[in-house]
Amino acid sequence: MKIALDGYGGDHAPSEVVKGAIAALESNPSLEILLTGKEGELRHLIGDNTFDGRLTIKDAPSVIGCEETPTVAIRTKKDSSLVVALDAVASGEADGLVSAGSTGAVLIGATLKVGRIKGIERPALAPALPTVKGGNVILCDCGANVDCRPSYLVGFAMMASAYQKGVYDVENPRVGLLNNGVEETKGNAFSVEAHTLLAGEPSINFVGNVEARDILSGEVDVVVADGFNGNIALKSAEGTANAIFALLKEGIYSSTRAKLGALLLKPVFKDLKHKLDYNEHGGAAFLGLKKPVVKAHGASKAKSIKGAILQVADMITGSVSDRLSEDLKK
Repeated sequence: MKIALDGYGGDHAPSEVVKGAIAALESNPSLEILLTGKEGELRHLIGDNTFDGRLTIKDAPSVIGCEETPTVAIRTKKDSSLVVALDAVASGEADGLVSAGSTGAVLIGATLKVGRIKGIERPALAPALPTVKGGNVILCDCGANVDCRPSYLVGFAMMASAYQKGVYDVENPRVGLLNNGVEETKGNAFSVEAHTLLAGEPSINFVGNVEARDILSGEVDVVVADGFNGNIALKSAEGTANAIFALLKEGIYSSTRAKLGALLLKPVFKDLKHKLDYNEHGGAAFLGLKKPVVKAHGASKAKSIKGAILQVADMITGSVSDRLSEDLKK
């Protein structure tokens, strides 16, 4: 399999992107990477390490910045690292894409060039979050579609379920609707209609409403939401995790006794950080497209880029797009 990698996407490109690519190739001998960007700079960073032809470069002299209008940039900057990578996926030269660049440009470019799976109204961003019971919960959507129709959430549920089946081997994913209460009559008109549609779709294992505090409980495998509320829930979870670690650090250094206790609990803290650190888990999958696309965090360093590349590889191996197409046909 070959994955196109936007060499100039993200705050730490291209050096951290190249390091991540090399780390991914070292961990997966069946992987090939097509790196797009300024060829001279990329070759200098790579050196002689081309992994017997598994790491190739496609020249793309320009870069799409986060301050640019996504639609205009995609249409006018055809020689940018992102558009060249997208074109490689669209033409079949690559099987999937990773970028840490402008979220808007990645979403619009992927929708226009890679294309939606037939039957999907709107593709959606879907990060995999750790749960207290182990495993992951897929939050879909977390920001691609701020204004939604209730029917979109049925598609989100189907996409995220196919993702759980293909990548994480969850046989019959439990789907919950993000709401302000668990009763089926709770929420605004949008939520009530979405609940009715989800409950009436036999291909979805819908288990009812889920409150934001229960997203990471492990009681469901998929949480669906409109992109506005899903993004707020995601950022709240990230902020809470960061605040907990900051408070723990402050408490640990407050006394000698606390430092000794922290030394004994070091393995526990390390495991917790591993579970909650986005750098360990890649990025958010952009579901509903004909081929896998993962949007890595803009602040991604090598570890996160590697994780995003392996995430796309898992989506390819798990035939996520094909599974969704089959579910839609049924």
